[in-house]
Amino acid sequence: MSEEFEKRRSPLKRSAALFVLVSVLLLGSALMRHPDTPLPPRWNVFEPLVVSDAITPLTTWKLDWATSDPKLCKEIMQDAGRITEMEDLVLDGDCGIEGRVQLRRVGDADIGPIETACATALRTAMWEEHGVQPIAQDLFSARVSRIRHVGSYNCRRISGSSRMSTHATASAIDITGFDLSDGTRIRLLKDWDNDDAKAQFLRAVRDTSCDWFGTTLGPDYNAAHADHFHLHNTGWGTCR
Repeated sequence: MSEEFEKRRSPLKRSAALFVLVSVLLLGSALMRHPDTPLPPRWNVFEPLVVSDAITPLTTWKLDWATSDPKLCKEIMQDAGRITEMEDLVLDGDCGIEGRVQLRRVGDADIGPIETACATALRTAMWEEHGVQPIAQDLFSARVSRIRHVGSYNCRRISGSSRMSTHATASAIDITGFDLSDGTRIRLLKDWDNDDAKAQFLRAVRDTSCDWFGTTLGPDYNAAHADHFHLHNTGWGTCR
């Protein structure tokens, strides 16, 4: 076979390979979109997030999709919690709430009522489902019945700074403790420094919150957070 023939054939081979690849992608897309697809929704890129689904490599992508679309986020939270949809709060360039909801429950845990952004509510729901409840079950053989908080929306600046707080857009929530179904009460201010199951629980749920929030600040960060976890949606992975 001549070298010249090989040169002519190479572009044809590349074109054929590209055709096959595009055909496979189109066929795969059609199969995933088909109402009778055998692919489980949690593995289907065209299916939205379901909070109770098992975690897959697509979960983070689905969460980002949902939190960037307030309408979709609210639809998901109607199944994953107890919310009242509200009109967006528009104040100025610094303060307001996009995708505003009143949140009263996530999964099995009461939490509200609290006015927040749906994106914050959804991340809290993912944390409750995949972090808080499994840890409580492992350590106490009980469920978390209430997540205690001290608010989400607050149009203010960061203490000692000219920058606006993430609370100014309800992109953060401050968690102070947990009540369990067996009557156990766990509070950061009282239990963080102990050497017992309560302290172990608090550290474990702090760590798993970092799977769902961009930033987690708690007692290990500074004294201002001695009594609460500050969880906010964005950030570079700070988890202290």
